[in-house]
Amino acid sequence: MRKAREGDTVRVHITGNLDDGTEFATTEGEVPMELTIGEGMRISALQQSALGMAAGEKKTVRLGSNQAFGEKRPELIWQIPRSTIPDDIDLTVGTQLRVGPKGGDPVQVTVIDISYEQVTIDANPPFAGQALTFDIKLVEIV
Repeated sequence: MRKAREGDTVRVHITGNLDDGTEFATTEGEVPMELTIGEGMRISALQQSALGMAAGEKKTVRLGSNQAFGEKRPELIWQIPRSTIPDDIDLTVGTQLRVGPKGGDPVQVTVIDISYEQVTIDANPPFAGQALTFDIKLVEIV
């Protein structure tokens, strides 16, 4: 049976879990995710985990934070004046916003603290600083 090699495009089902067991993503019951091994467009360690797998094969891979979304970077946590946020936005801890300079590319941020005058936002990827575990099933080699 043919095994996936560098440069192959594969279709996989994945289920991602945090260390506490929380499932944060799955493609089961949906269209499989398509990856090109070695392309580097998605988490490269996840792509590399499909190397040597054959259609129908399953494996579990744990990625350290440095292999997934990297460490949390303190310089990506900002305090902004609360007055800069439009009144029609329901502002609570955990709210996700898109912010950026006029004419610039917006960045997705998460509200992590709210005070009377300031809002603290975090522009780190949601899973930065966390290890992720993926159950992978190779559906087919395209």
